[in-house]
Amino acid sequence: MSDQFNWLYTDIVKDHFTNPRNVLRDEENFPADGNGITGNIKCGDQMQFLIQVDKVNNTIKDCRWRTYGCASAIASTSVLSEMVKGMKLDDAYRLTPKDIIKNLGSLPEHKIHCSVLGDKALRAAIDDYYRRNGMADKIKHEEARVICQCMNVTDHEIEEAVLDGARTYIELQERTKLGTVCGQCEEEATELLNKYIEEHFGGNLKLL
Repeated sequence: MSDQFNWLYTDIVKDHFTNPRNVLRDEENFPADGNGITGNIKCGDQMQFLIQVDKVNNTIKDCRWRTYGCASAIASTSVLSEMVKGMKLDDAYRLTPKDIIKNLGSLPEHKIHCSVLGDKALRAAIDDYYRRNGMADKIKHEEARVICQCMNVTDHEIEEAVLDGARTYIELQERTKLGTVCGQCEEEATELLNKYIEEHFGGNLKLL
């Protein structure tokens, strides 16, 4: 390989990208207890995650996944698939992109959003398992809260913008158009911006 080719990722990311684990090759031969899909193929990123559950211990016995995505999405989901084997469903449900990134060593900031596909698809698969087994009460429904009334921007959209690389209020505006009419939501949006940076990246970046 040419010395001019600069790999921007850790060796762990490279390993999981070039040798992904637990990829779904044949869905018919992997009878799943839960099947979750997230993303949109029209936008270029879609993830499917399938789980088999040990119903005695309430743990993930095995899993498979497949994606239409970049190297970061592939590596993130590959390492996630190793992390969750043997894990309690409740613990797996609580995994965040920060947990995945920690196991990868790191990811470039502009690729953090790729790690969201895997954990969302995993939660969708666990929710599907709960539905199939009469445990719909365990499914967590998080209602979106509108922060910017003028542009109808929710707290979920602010979180997605942070995962997509927003680190300042201006960058948040560029991605969501929030606060571009009356500006009354700036204080609350700023608080949420810092909150999500802390939750997902473990550090509160100062706004400009």
